[in-house]
Amino acid sequence: MSQETIRWMGHACSYTPLALIHAAGFTPYRVLPIGDSPDRAGQLLHDNLCPHVKRILDRAMDSDLPALEGMVFMNCCDAMRRLSDAWRVARPEHRVELVDLPVAAEESAVSFFAGELIRLSGTLAEWSGKSFNQTDVSASVDKFNEIAILLENIGKRARERTLDGGGPRLQDLFNGAATEPVDRTVDLLNSVTAEPELPGAEPDGVPVYLFGNVLPDPEAFALFRSCGVHIADDSVCTGQRAFSPIHGADSDQVFLRLARGLLEHPRCARTFDPSRPGKIAEDVLAEARACHAKGVIAYTIKFCDPYMSRLPAIRNVLREAGLPLLLLEGDCTMRSMGQQKTRIEAFAEMLR
Repeated sequence: MSQETIRWMGHACSYTPLALIHAAGFTPYRVLPIGDSPDRAGQLLHDNLCPHVKRILDRAMDSDLPALEGMVFMNCCDAMRRLSDAWRVARPEHRVELVDLPVAAEESAVSFFAGELIRLSGTLAEWSGKSFNQTDVSASVDKFNEIAILLENIGKRARERTLDGGGPRLQDLFNGAATEPVDRTVDLLNSVTAEPELPGAEPDGVPVYLFGNVLPDPEAFALFRSCGVHIADDSVCTGQRAFSPIHGADSDQVFLRLARGLLEHPRCARTFDPSRPGKIAEDVLAEARACHAKGVIAYTIKFCDPYMSRLPAIRNVLREAGLPLLLLEGDCTMRSMGQQKTRIEAFAEMLR
């Protein structure tokens, strides 16, 4: 695919239906909170708002983006809603769509979300000038499933220390999969998969489970390694959580399949099970134990209300299980991560 033929459609959340955007003829482009754009979002958003959305808006105001034809926002939190409002002011030439996202995965929520996806498909078809059907959507789901499985296998190699470049390179691949054309991503991931595995290295760090929201900078994973921490597994919005396979194969019900698959993704703190509101704490403990972690690191963005509300329960469950927890709070910059270096080193030393 030549650069001239790429039609970019922006998004900013791991719950975005990438397959729908792809089926409409667009290349999904996740606007990651990275880069050196100057801090200008304060002109449109309150200072005490999530740094994730402010960094994304900084990039929009700095024109640090490809030629997007529009943005698809998921109504996942109040900060993201405010970002969709601000985007209309910062980039008035862009089409903007806000898709309601349920907080649960009950059947009624799945049905509602499927209706939202059908509405979005009509909008995308109008924007692209290309009609597409459920078979096209199903084919795109299969394509993103292929990417998810390739990334999962490469991630396994990173955790086993047999991937050249380790965790930082894995994160670089996640970022590329979120911003590059689908076929180009598949080719790259297949080439990485075909690389010979490194001999299994001796453990060079304390195994730790990492969870949180957005941590897209590969340097953050290099920092963990330099502090004596080995990320044995993780669940963050800019990692495998953004590329979980969509299960099922009934192309006649593809919108329901896509809705259910997205809502049943490994959950961030804004989505929960109403019958078991503390399940996220149980999930963190189970995943930490499954990867034989000696401790848990939570990385959250400042002013993230969903995570702030869930962390006490997570802390209690981990304390009862005897697993130490280190909470890191940042603003999507390596400057803030670097300030945590001593705490991470001390945490690793305590776990040895």
